[in-house]
Amino acid sequence: MQRLVLASTSPYRRELLGRLRLSFDVCAPETDETPLPGEAAAATAERLAAAKAAAVVGRFPDALIIGSDQVAYCGELRFGKPGTRETSREQLRSLSGQAVVFHTGLCLLNATSGRRHLVGVPTEVRFRELSDAEIERYLDKEDALNCAGSARSEGLGIALLEWMKSDDPTALVGLPLIALADMLRAEGLALP
Repeated sequence: MQRLVLASTSPYRRELLGRLRLSFDVCAPETDETPLPGEAAAATAERLAAAKAAAVVGRFPDALIIGSDQVAYCGELRFGKPGTRETSREQLRSLSGQAVVFHTGLCLLNATSGRRHLVGVPTEVRFRELSDAEIERYLDKEDALNCAGSARSEGLGIALLEWMKSDDPTALVGLPLIALADMLRAEGLALP
């Protein structure tokens, strides 16, 4: 089997990829995640997913490399990883009562052949109306500083939501496993 590499520092993506019960390595990509001027949020997520995979090709020239990135957006507003509690608080106030799209870009790059699979998987989420007290309680109990939009749906963040719609429930966590499994099968891996 060709070596499999996850180009990510995300513990959530690592955990998700583990569900496929494949052996894989993890490598941190050095990628500038700044959106390009005028770039649509969905295009940003897909471009960054491909850039993350490409960033580690030099270290793994014979591998299948997985890159993924996620951007949340509501109208013209984008929500990335907040990084600070204050930014997280501001994000959650802005998202309160809103429908938001979390667009997850996924790239599988075959470093040997140069073949690239790239897809975007949207997940639409509606946040409940959140009081300041609810936001503070959530932030006291959940480390959401490295999650786009500050809501960890696989943890306590699920209590902030009214509903979600997606073709792949793992996309919201950051690695769409249904799409990834299809890509891996296209590259000759037997799943399950």
